[in-house]
Amino acid sequence: MDSLHFGWEEWIGLPELGLPALKAKIDTGARTSALHAHDIEVFGPAAKPKVRFNVYPVAGQTQVQMTCSAEIKDRREITSSNGESELRYVIETTLEVAGQSWPIEVTLTDRSGMTSRMLLGRQALQDHISITATEKRLQPDLSYDVYHSAAVRRAAPQRALRIAVLSREDNYSTRRLVEIGEARGHTVEVIDTTRCYMAINTMAPEVHYDGKRLPRYDAVVPRIGASITPYGTAVIRQFETIGTYCVNGSAGITASRDKLHAHQVLASKRIGMPTTAFAASPKDTGNLIGLVGTAPLIVKLLESTQGKGVVLAETKKAAESVIDAFRGLRANFLVQQFVKESAGEDIRCLVIDGKVVAAMKRTGADGDFRSNLHRGGSAKTVRITKDERDTALRAARAFGLGKAGVDLLRSDSGPKVLEVNSSPGFEGIEKATGKDIVGMLYDMIEARVKPQPVRKRKG
Repeated sequence: MDSLHFGWEEWIGLPELGLPALKAKIDTGARTSALHAHDIEVFGPAAKPKVRFNVYPVAGQTQVQMTCSAEIKDRREITSSNGESELRYVIETTLEVAGQSWPIEVTLTDRSGMTSRMLLGRQALQDHISITATEKRLQPDLSYDVYHSAAVRRAAPQRALRIAVLSREDNYSTRRLVEIGEARGHTVEVIDTTRCYMAINTMAPEVHYDGKRLPRYDAVVPRIGASITPYGTAVIRQFETIGTYCVNGSAGITASRDKLHAHQVLASKRIGMPTTAFAASPKDTGNLIGLVGTAPLIVKLLESTQGKGVVLAETKKAAESVIDAFRGLRANFLVQQFVKESAGEDIRCLVIDGKVVAAMKRTGADGDFRSNLHRGGSAKTVRITKDERDTALRAARAFGLGKAGVDLLRSDSGPKVLEVNSSPGFEGIEKATGKDIVGMLYDMIEARVKPQPVRKRKG
C-alpha cells in the first residue's frame, strides 16, 4: 500500500455503507473512529445481530439522508473528549481514500451537533499514513454532488433489510418469503395483521403489535386474507403514512378484493373481461340475466375466493334459482357471461414490478368448470401471447399493484380478465414453472429501497 499524507481533515468514502463522500476529521487522540448517525436500531437474530442507522452525510444539512446497515462486531463503552462515557455499537467497514482501501472499526453515536460527520481514530490510521496537523485536505477532493445524482443509487451496496410479512398463516408462501429473504441476508418478520393496532396522529403515526411499537421496516409484504381485508388495508395505510415501502398499496388491495369495484376499474381502463351485471336486490331477475346474455351463466358471490361461492347455471331456470337463493341469503353477487371456449381452463399470469415473470395454465378437475388449484385443479407452464401479456400488465397497473396474479380466459374475442389477485400464492406457480418467483419479488424490493438521488434546490 502506498504512503499517504493526511491533514487534519480529509475527504473519505465508506462504500460498503453506501457513503461515497464524507468529510472526516483526523483525531489521533481517539483510538476508534466514530460515525455520527441517528435512528440507531438493532435488528436480526440474536446470534448474529445487525444495526441499522441513518446518516446525514452533508454537514449542516438534513435534506440528504442515507440509511445504512452492518453486522455488529462489539459494543463498547467509549469516553469522548469532554469526558462523557457512552455505550456504542461497533461495526467493521472499508475505508477508501485516494483509490486505496482498508478495513476499519467504527463506533456509532448520535451527536448531530458535530460539524464533522466522521472522526478517524488511530486504529484507522495505518503505519504508512503521516499526519500534518496544520494542513487541511492533502488528499484528492470529493464532492457531495454524488448524492444528487443517479450514481449514488447505482453504486449503493446491497444492505441488509428489515422486512415485515403481514400474514396470519404458516403456509408455503409465507415460509418461502422468510426463507429466501434470510438467505439474502435480510431479516424477515411475520406479523399477524389482526394483532396490530394503530396510533393515529399527525406528528408521529405508529403501528403497535403485542404491546410494543413496531420498528421501522424497509418494506412490508402484505399477505392479507379476504376475511380481514378492511382491517388489513387499514394497517397497510398506516405503514404508508409512516413512509414504509409496501409491495402492494392499500387502495389496490381494496379495489381488487371487491369484485364489483374490480370490474368497474377494469372497464374504466378498457381491459377485456367477461360481460358482467350486478344488482343489490333486482326485482326482475330476468332483466339481470338479459344484461349478460343467454345461459349458461356464472353467478358469483362478491366475497368469493378460491372458487368458493361461484356457481355455473347451465340454463336460464337454473340461473334464476341460484339468484333467488343468493338473494334469500342477503348476499351480494354478480352475474357473468360464461366463456365456453375456455373449457374449464384459465391462465394465471404473475406480474412483479411491471413484468409478467411467469404464467401457468390451470385446468379444472374432471367435471368442474373452476380451475382453482385449491379445488383439485392442475397446472402446467404455458407460453402466452403478446396480447395476453399486455392485458395482464395493464390489469396489474390499473390497480397499482407491484405483485399480482392476473387470471385470464382465452376467448374467441381475445383475452378476458377474470380476476386480479393482490395476494397470489407462490406454491402452484413455482412448482408448475420451476421459477424462483419469491427471489424475483426480493429483486424488486431491494431495488425499490435503494437510496434515491436528491435533487438540488435552485438558488
